[in-house]
Amino acid sequence: MNYEEIRKKAYAAYNECSRLQEYLNASASLIDPESQLAELEQLSCDLPLYGEPVAVKDNVCTKIADTTASSGILQGFRPVYDAHITTLLHDAGAVMVAKTSMDELAMGGTNLSAFTGAVNNPYDLNRVSGGSSGGSAALAAAGAVRFAIGSDTGDSVRKPASYCGVIGVKPTYGRISRYGVIPYASSLDTVGYFTLNVKDAAKMLKVLAGRDDRDMTSSYEPVPDYSVNLNTDLTGKKIAVFGNVYDALEPGEVKESLDRVIDGLRKKGAAIEFVRMDPVLAESCMAVYFIISNCEASSNHSNLDGTRFGLQKEADSFTQIMMKSRTEGFSHFVRKKLLIGSYGLYEDNREEIFVKAQKVRRLIVEEYHRMCEGYDALIAPACPHGAPLKSEAENAPLSDRIEDNHMILTNFSGDPSMSVPMGFENGMPVGLLISAKAFDEAGMFRVAAEVEEITGFKDTVREVGK
Repeated sequence: MNYEEIRKKAYAAYNECSRLQEYLNASASLIDPESQLAELEQLSCDLPLYGEPVAVKDNVCTKIADTTASSGILQGFRPVYDAHITTLLHDAGAVMVAKTSMDELAMGGTNLSAFTGAVNNPYDLNRVSGGSSGGSAALAAAGAVRFAIGSDTGDSVRKPASYCGVIGVKPTYGRISRYGVIPYASSLDTVGYFTLNVKDAAKMLKVLAGRDDRDMTSSYEPVPDYSVNLNTDLTGKKIAVFGNVYDALEPGEVKESLDRVIDGLRKKGAAIEFVRMDPVLAESCMAVYFIISNCEASSNHSNLDGTRFGLQKEADSFTQIMMKSRTEGFSHFVRKKLLIGSYGLYEDNREEIFVKAQKVRRLIVEEYHRMCEGYDALIAPACPHGAPLKSEAENAPLSDRIEDNHMILTNFSGDPSMSVPMGFENGMPVGLLISAKAFDEAGMFRVAAEVEEITGFKDTVREVGK
């Protein structure tokens, strides 16, 4: 592809993101690619993402565009430095065309709480896209871009991937540097991404993975070529089905889709067994996640005080500036979460709330690893149903059911997992979750490639507004 074709491709993606805004409201801001295209002329056309348009979640710092994390308190904030992954994308030849909407400060699973308004699902504009990385998932699903960046703290890449019918990858904790990514909960946050096929998913991780000394949690583990042996025979591989989740599924399209995948994997030579987790620990996941994530968020966002950057309200004292700025800058939803987190970290409560949650987290991880021991991968439906209506999701109570919360487990453990399209329920996409051992993304991708072949869902795009 010559430079003029690359230019047309970049502007086609930019214009499509702009056109889709009326329908999806998925972009926090659009990025004219002109300056990036000028730089691209100086780069090698052999780069892995040369000229490829990408969309980037709005919690990733970018010098060429505002980074607001979809929060009123960061409106107009332009970082003075790029996130590590922003630099990697540039160096790989990618062209950013949009910063994508997200749940405010990544605190949510619906993408209803963004300062710029809700993101709509490409398959039904009355339904949620999932969150917190819903803007990136929606643009990928609608075909505006083939690659989009997200972040995953509890299921924030994999849930919107399932709801929007695309691939969503959460690598091993530390596999990708988080330097320059506005945090939610530091012990759980993982940079993730969306693609339309497994080969592109393997390609993207090769670009993004690796050690970064500015993020002390990033790993020194070597980065393999994840694209090699994608279609290796599964003969001799042992794949576990998460029995707790399977047993909780209602009869219907989701369970039927899962059964077809299981049957297909067996035909491809994999040994399939059902495994189960202690139900008490399984049903503790949401409570433990709720405490740890909100406590860590409260600490992480103490710097959003209205005096250093972002929104600043006038007042007579530092305390009043901070109170007014945070009250007006944060939504009620986020203020409530930060208040809960502050309560959990308060000196009189810390041992009984935050520290106890950390101890239960360790028990959950030990039980999860016991359940997965001896298996090459674990599979389950990413979500028990397709995307809910926005009206249903807006005030839905938290659920402690494992079928709703099992994706949290790999955020607790740090292991990799991904959602791949599996089927439909009442016309809405549903995904299959594939999880593997730490740093075995290559094995995870091999299973995903076979699932892609079984289902036939590859490069599937939903046309919107045409």
